[in-house]
Formats: sequence, C-alpha cells, structure tokens
Amino acid sequence: MKIIRDLAELSDISGSVVTDGMFDGMHAGHISILKRVVDEAKKANLPSIILTYWPHPRHILPHKGQPLRLLSTLDEKAEQAEILGIDYLVVLNFTTLFSQISHEQFVNDILVDGLKTRKLIIGYDHRFGKNRMGDIGYLKEVGPNYGFTISEIGQQEVEEITISSTKIRYALQHHKIETAATFLGRNYSLTGTVVDGDKRGRTIGFPTANLKLIEPNKLIPADGVYATWAWVGKMRMASMTNIGFRPTVDGKKHTVETHILGFDQDIYGKNLTIEFVELLRMEQRFNNVEELKNQLEKDRLATKAILNS
Repeated sequence: MKIIRDLAELSDISGSVVTDGMFDGMHAGHISILKRVVDEAKKANLPSIILTYWPHPRHILPHKGQPLRLLSTLDEKAEQAEILGIDYLVVLNFTTLFSQISHEQFVNDILVDGLKTRKLIIGYDHRFGKNRMGDIGYLKEVGPNYGFTISEIGQQEVEEITISSTKIRYALQHHKIETAATFLGRNYSLTGTVVDGDKRGRTIGFPTANLKLIEPNKLIPADGVYATWAWVGKMRMASMTNIGFRPTVDGKKHTVETHILGFDQDIYGKNLTIEFVELLRMEQRFNNVEELKNQLEKDRLATKAILNS
C-alpha cells in the first residue's frame, strides 16, 4: 500500500474505486466498508483508495463542545488499511483554506482529476465542500457526466458505525477495555516515545518506560493499572501499564508509564506501543512505598495470568 499526500502521484492510474471519510478508530464497522471497497476494486480491476484528511477537521474548524480525542493515529489507520489490502491511502492536508473549496471544485479537482474515480462508495449522509454544500444527491446528479457511479452506504450501517465509535470512546473512558476491543476488532493501543522519568520505579524493582504520546490528541484510557502488551519494534512483551497521577509517590503530573516484565534494556528515545488487554485495578494511594511494592508484585502475577490465558 502507498500513502499519497500529493494527488499528482496518482497521475499514472486510469481509474479507481474510492471511499471518503475520517475512519477514526478503523473499527469493525469501518472494516466492513473497506472490505467492500477492496472487493469492488478487484471486480473492476482498479486500485482501491481511501481518501482521508489530516489533521482531523474538528481540530481545525471552530466546534462547540469538548475537544475530540482520536481513536486512531494516521499511522494506525495506514496499518489497518494495508492489512485489508487497500492500494492507496490518500491523505489531504486539512486546513482552513482547504475547507473553503466548493463542492463543485472538490468533485472536479479531487475526485475526478486527482483520483480518477470510477466508483465512489459513500455514506447516505455524507457532506463535503465549503459549508458542507455537497451531498450524495449532488454526486448522483453529476456522476454520470464525470464517468463515476455511486454505491450508497445505507442509514442503518452509517448509524451503527457512529454508535460503535461512541461506545468505544465510552468504554475506554470507563475502564471497559475488553468492550472497546470487541468493537475495534483488536486491542486498543497507544504509541509514544520513551522519555526520562524520575526513575523511582527502578529503586523498588519495577522500572518503567514513560511515554510521550506521538499523537497528543489520541484518547487515553481512564486512569488505572492495566495488563498490557508492549511492542518495541517487532518484539512483543508482557507488561503492566499505569495511567494517572501516581498518588503514592507524586500526585502532580499525569503520566502513562509501563513496566515490561523481565525487561531492563535502555529504550530511551525509542517508540513503544502499548496494547491494552484488561483492567487490573483502579489507581490508588498507598500508605508507604513498601505497600505499593507489595501491590505491584500482585499486579505482576495477575498480569502474567491474564496474558498467559
């Protein structure tokens, strides 16, 4: 799969099967649509394309309510798209200026001239262009003139996708890690760079890797201690991850830190991915460091039991 950021890179294709959207989370509902795109592209002997945008429009345009926390980074989207067999992930830079493109220009410049669209698989309620003036009715109207057809994703499927995304966010914010994994079709994960911490864990036999998230807008699960898998490159290792303020030893700075079982190599500056498997317990304050150490020993045993099962 190729990641395309300049439509000129697609000048050599003669046609494509396209779907357009943010696909945040790339969860089971999204995957069913993307499999349809791949199947239709194979039938037509054309490349399959996901058209998406970065940054997320909600992070650029004025919007009421809480800031949107993302379920997937761009790299995570690309990874899932490649697994599904998508040929091209086209990522357009979303800016305030880009948001002013008219719906007519969007169809002409992007869908037709840029992507050479022959079939567009799109939600019944999809809106695009300046002030969201473009819709599926307009696409069906002009499609024959431009040489592409529309395959409509129905209301029920679109609503199920929206509900799934809402349920995933709720689950992650309420310690329901396994529920989130069910909707995602995989474990939820965070990726970050290992940075210096205060190294207190090392003094009690539990050295931790402190993560600085690569995508600061990524949703962080609710505070607590979790059984997790840690990936360093292609190595997957059992780990336990604490999210929160470490009330026994600090209580001031919110952190994501991971203890990798049986591992004590220097990985500062490297990327680390954490897959969340199950909640071990809520974060709590202990009377002293010795009580904390005893609990961490119990957490380590519980983590081994969970991950071995």
